[in-house]
Amino acid sequence: MEGDGGGEEGGRRKKRRQEGSSRGDLRDAPGMDGGEGAVAVGERDPLVVLGPDIFARVLALLDARSVARSVVVSRGWQAIAASDRLWRPMLEDLWRGKAHIPRSSMVRGATKLAAYSLSIMDSKRSRITKEDLCDHVWEFHFKEAAPSYWLNLDPFWNGTGQLMRRYFHPDGSQTADPGDQVWGGHECTYSIVTSYIEGRIRNHYVRINRWPQMSVSRRPDWGWELNNHIYCYSSVPDAEKEGGTGPLFPVW
Repeated sequence: MEGDGGGEEGGRRKKRRQEGSSRGDLRDAPGMDGGEGAVAVGERDPLVVLGPDIFARVLALLDARSVARSVVVSRGWQAIAASDRLWRPMLEDLWRGKAHIPRSSMVRGATKLAAYSLSIMDSKRSRITKEDLCDHVWEFHFKEAAPSYWLNLDPFWNGTGQLMRRYFHPDGSQTADPGDQVWGGHECTYSIVTSYIEGRIRNHYVRINRWPQMSVSRRPDWGWELNNHIYCYSSVPDAEKEGGTGPLFPVW
């Protein structure tokens, strides 16, 4: 085996091999061959390679979570990933088929990204407010466990027409449509009761007069339901209501 040799010449040969190896590593790296196709490290950014228009089309193929995460990559990405042009169709898809659109997402001047985020936050809310009760028309019907006298008067059971409707008012009262045979013209008030333990909701229910309390639940279409063993309230869909519904700020 031929050695490097000794002395000054051997040292020079060894140094040239080390430098050549180093240069070879760089030449093997993409975009570092020194030719016409050389691309600087910063130019590997997809936004730079694809251009703003194509990059925006690529982002439009992603799910909302992925697009939202791309907002924090860089200022260049943010300008495209947070644009109303990109989020408008995603927001329309999110709202499609929903019973109610939250008022917090309809604030004038809010970006479409902000409206999307606020809508998702509100959709996870299970705590009902007075604004929610008063903003909606409610369909009302008895359950099978109710006395037969009430069941016989209820269109839900006798099939004589549309479901009965109830209306909550900011002064704490509740009313029904004229001619409602079940209503009977009696006075009716409501209250929302929420209790906490160690910062978490322990009990949350709505009570009308002194009747049994109603548990609160949220439907997949963002509608509300109030239930006990005797009767049920369901909010009537009103997604086209101007200005939205519910509290203006997020409620937990």
